[in-house]
Amino acid sequence: MTRIAAAALLLPCLAALAACQTDSRQQVLLTDRSQVELRAVQTRAFDTADKALTLRNVIATLQDLGFVIDKVDETLGMVSATKLSGYALRMSVSIRPRGPSQIAVRASAQYNLAAVSDPAPYQQFFAALEKAMFLTANQVD
Repeated sequence: MTRIAAAALLLPCLAALAACQTDSRQQVLLTDRSQVELRAVQTRAFDTADKALTLRNVIATLQDLGFVIDKVDETLGMVSATKLSGYALRMSVSIRPRGPSQIAVRASAQYNLAAVSDPAPYQQFFAALEKAMFLTANQVD
């Protein structure tokens, strides 16, 4: 009788766990989709082939937004910066050629140790960078 009672108690628990289980293929597709969407928010292409100029604009834009530049690698096209105004936001920006006449800029932000998926910081960065790139291209100081 105790086996039947234990089975009666265990059966609803197993059914509840089975209902919570999702298809692993579905989970992978959802993850891939969110990563693709995040990459689209993190990346912009600019109509210039001047990597050094783009790197200087990225540095200036980060400084204008209140970031302190931690590290710059001109060879790799990487800039790391930290913003310490009440919170610790770290941004890494990579610059790479995209075809013969474009540069792709990708920003990746972290708050504490978690990746930032909210599009707002990326939109703010790219809006400021687009203005800086436009002003530089048109030689406006």
